[in-house]
Formats: sequence, C-alpha cells, structure tokens
Amino acid sequence: MPYLKLSAACLAYGHVPLLDHADFQLDPGERVALIGRNGTGKSSLLAAMAAGTGRGRLDDGEVWVQPGIRVGYVPQEPPFDPAMTVFQAVVSGMGETSALLAEYHDVSHQLAEGVGDHDALLARMDSLQHELEARGAWAYEAQAERVIDRFGLDPEASVGALSGGQKKRLALAQALAVAPEVLLLDEPTNHLDIVAIEWLENLLIESGVTLFFITHDRSFLDRVCTRIVELDRGKLASFPGSFTQYQQRKEAMLHEESLANARADKLLKEEEVWIRKGVEARRTRAVFRVQRLDKLRAERQARRERMGKVNLQLDSGDKSGKLVAELEHVNKAYGERQIVRDFSARIQRGDKIGLIGPNGAGKTTLLRLILGELQPDSGIVRQGTKMEIAYFDQFRTQLNPDSTLADVISPGSDYVEIGGARKHVIGYLEDFLFAPERARSPVSSLSGGERNRLLLARLFAKPANVLVLDEPTNDLDIETLELLEELLQTYEGTLFLVSHDRTFLDNVVTQTIAAEGEGGWKEYAGGYSDWAGYQASLAKEAASKAKAEARPVAKPAEVPRAKADKLSWKEQRELEALPGKIAALEGEQAELTKLLEDPTIYQRDAPAAQKAAERLAAIDDELMQCLERWEALESRAG
Repeated sequence: MPYLKLSAACLAYGHVPLLDHADFQLDPGERVALIGRNGTGKSSLLAAMAAGTGRGRLDDGEVWVQPGIRVGYVPQEPPFDPAMTVFQAVVSGMGETSALLAEYHDVSHQLAEGVGDHDALLARMDSLQHELEARGAWAYEAQAERVIDRFGLDPEASVGALSGGQKKRLALAQALAVAPEVLLLDEPTNHLDIVAIEWLENLLIESGVTLFFITHDRSFLDRVCTRIVELDRGKLASFPGSFTQYQQRKEAMLHEESLANARADKLLKEEEVWIRKGVEARRTRAVFRVQRLDKLRAERQARRERMGKVNLQLDSGDKSGKLVAELEHVNKAYGERQIVRDFSARIQRGDKIGLIGPNGAGKTTLLRLILGELQPDSGIVRQGTKMEIAYFDQFRTQLNPDSTLADVISPGSDYVEIGGARKHVIGYLEDFLFAPERARSPVSSLSGGERNRLLLARLFAKPANVLVLDEPTNDLDIETLELLEELLQTYEGTLFLVSHDRTFLDNVVTQTIAAEGEGGWKEYAGGYSDWAGYQASLAKEAASKAKAEARPVAKPAEVPRAKADKLSWKEQRELEALPGKIAALEGEQAELTKLLEDPTIYQRDAPAAQKAAERLAAIDDELMQCLERWEALESRAG
C-alpha cells in the first residue's frame, strides 16, 4: 500500500497551470527526488503533499495519505519563532504535548541552576510529570534529545542567534523528532556546508525513512535518490535510477518530442495551404479534412512548449594585470579566534579558484583579504592592477525588494551595454526568462530561484575581469546550473567561487583553497573531488601506518607456509563452484536492471519494483563477497 498518493492534481497561478491533472504515488522505502525548472511548482506540490489533503492547497484533485502514518515536512525557509530555544522549537512539532515538554524542560533547567522558588518549581514539575506520563510523552522527549544531540545543536540556544546552516539543521531535527515514516524535504542542502551535506546523505540512507525531496544538488541526487520524478509543463514523469540515467533518457525523450512536434507542424502547414485554395475545400467530400484541420489547430494551440534556456553572456572587459593578488605569511584573527594563519599564495589572471570549508571557517574573510577589502594583522598582501570586480552575494543584499526588475538591471536607463552592444533592458531580462510584463514588477514578487537569476543578470550587465561568486547555485535549477558552468569554463577573467555544490566545483575550478582547521588554509590543484581524493589517501596512509605499528611481529616458524597455503577438500569444492555462482548473480543482475529500466514499472506493480530494487542492491554486495572469496582462495591455491 502506498504511503502518499496524488490524483488528478490541478494548481494554477494566473493563466499558467503548474499542475495539470498530475498523478503521483510514493511507496514505502522509496527515496524520490522531485526536479524541474524554477517556477514550475515543485514547492507548491510538496506543500500540498504535506498538507495531507489536496482540497486545502490544490485547485482540484486529491492528496491521499495512508491513515496513521507520521509525515515530517521541512520547507525551504522554515518558519521559527526567534524567541524560542532550540529544544522548544524541536518539540513544537509534537502537537499539544509540545507545550508540556517545553515547560518541563524549562522547569528542569531552572531547578538545576537554582533559579526561582524551589518548592513551587518542584510542585509544578510533579504536576507536569503526571500529565506527561498520562500522555505517554516521555518517548517524545527522549527522541527530541537524541535528534538535538545528533545534529550538534545546543538545546538552550536561542533560535534567533542561529546561523542559516544551524536553522536548517534545526528544521531537520524538528521533522525527525516525531520519528516519521515519510519525510518531505524542500532543498535540504541549502545553507549546509559540504561536511554537513555528506553527513545528511549518510543519515537519510541509513535511517531507512521514505523520502520525497526537492534538490538541485546533483551529487546529492546521485547518492540518495532511488527514483527521479520530473515536473515539466504541469505533468509528472517518473525515471527510476540515478540522475545520470535520468539525463540519458530525458535527452532521448526530448528528441522524440521535437520530432513529433515537427511532424505535426508540417502537417498543419500543409493543411493550412490546402484550406486556402478556395472552392474545392468547401465541397462535401472535403469535410473530413476541414475537421482534421480544426483538430490540428486546437492541438497546436494547447501545446505547452518547454521553457527556454537562460541566455548567459559575460563580458570580461579589459584584462587585469598578470598578478591578481599575492599573499605572504598572512595572519588574521578576531579576538582569540584565529581565522587565517600563516597563509601564502600567488593568484594570477585566469585562475579559477574554489574556496571550501565548513560554515564559519572564514571563507569570506579570506576572500576580503585577497581582494584588499580587509587588512591582515600581519603579513603582506599585494593586489594587482586594472581589476574590475563583480560580486555575487548569497544573501542577495544588493536586491532592494521594492525596486522593479528593470531598475535593478539598469537604474535610470532603458538600455544595458553587453560586449560593446546596446540592448533594451526588457530584451535583456527576457534572456534570463523574465517575461516583458514582469519588467515593472517588484523584486519582492520573485521566488528564490528567480532572485538568483536576477542577481546574475545584474552581475553580468557590467564588464568584470574578477568575478566573486558566493554560493551562486542556491535555488538555481539544474539546467541553469549547467549553462552557468559552461559560461564560467570559458570566462577569461579570474574567478573566486565559494560553493557547497561539489559537482559545480569539479566542473568549474582549476584549483582549490581548503580550510585545514585552526586558521590553516592550503592550496590544491583541481576541484573538490581532487581535494577529497587526496584527503582520503592521506587518511588511508595514516590508518595503514597505525595498523602496521600496532600489529605484533609473527614468528615465521610458528605457522608453516606449506600447511597454511594448502586448501581443504571443502575449500577446493567452494573454489570450483564460485565461477558458476558469480555468473548466475551477474545474469540475475542484468535481468533486474532491464526490468527497472522500464519507466512504467512503478505504475504497474510498485511492490515488485521495490522488491527488484532491493534485490539489485543485495546482488552488488553478494558479488563483491564472491569475488573477494574467489581471489583469496585462488591466491592460496597458487
């Protein structure tokens, strides 16, 4: 039985339907990713699923939730009362019990610190204990404390004092505190650093919770999801497997669609020519062709074209000097906290540098030191010449919510100059997928993804030979991300990129500056994967060295080699049977892979599809065990 089901869902804002009789089903154990272009209605769909009934949020259709299951929901921007403590915020999702738990926690804290009337506090605690026992709420409190500890949060901290990443952790903790069977997540990786994202990946996979989530992080998609559902022009299409498999199948589908549309357009054109020939088209024997023409016209009018691509252009302007910045033994601290310690680097024109590190490590401080916006406590910083710097701010502070889109791009003028050519601001906004009628709309009316597109449009409207991008990938859809990647790869200026999108870093940067802890920073060649691979090799070497030092030295005479290498009769039979067993597993693996490649399998027989996916995962482990055993026996047999 499915956990959630969406039937004939309809939702529209204005004249464009976001959901057009869309259907969807979420089965136990699935981890389904919802993807699509910005503004297609993904967050609206997820909110409707979280509501438990479509009538409250949908224009038409129904959301069915299996009776009795617990659903956790984390919106893109979770609403919290800044005056609450972390513990109060986590238990606030537990219904009526939450207020009692929050008060019990507060009274316990006051008693521990000796604050207030001791006797009155004891009496109130006794009353709360009886009421909580009657509700069976102690399990909820234990669960809340576990998730708070798991997410590394201080239960007494004020919500208003938390950073963006900590608030995202708090929202996830609140959702997990009710031990949900289904978890709905809207952009869970936004504001999290790479370490936190990888930790969240492991948590979601190991927990076994059924997931339905929105993300544009391609590495997160490939690691977590078992199925991808795309929202495109009001319809939902299912693609079992990884994001890479989805891309291959989607490309083939779009090619077939374009061919079918071309054939339909050609036929319509021929029929329009025929109808204009005059008298012969009005004869009785031609009625069928007239009716067919009416049908073709109606189909063409109803066709929803796929949303166009952003037309990104970036003018690098005049070349800067060959040297952009040089740092020698630079140090910077705030109070007792060392942010940058003895850092030296030389940055030249054309370098594409990625900065990685946990939230709060000091990436922004290091950038400001490199660009000369901040003076070091000690050391030398030299800036290059002829630098024209453009800065993308992840918090979008450059966007005035009350300004119109046109004023943001070109205040006081109707034209922008790109690469030496003048272009009207409305046409320029159309390049970034903003309709002409929205040019006079306020910034406050835009979604998160649209605001990021607008900020990119503002950034690229002026020439710049040094580009600083601080988390530019947040809220951007995958197609726009890929176009931005292509643009930055061919950019001739110098790029500084702060991002937690591992795929984006790998595809853009040529070198990486990584936080090493306690103010240490080190430069590496390549992108995130190169840095992560180097760190993994260092950890492996350290572990091997520690293991070798701890291992006792064996005496050669104690275990005769000939006796140790000889296979027993049972092991010999096992060795002979292993090739056949491996071949059988590989055959079963091929059959299951072929079965799951069928896009309709989840609609026809969801339990069988889920069972096949689980068996396919188990086969991988069995094959690895068989191969390792075969190798061990073969080496002993000599």
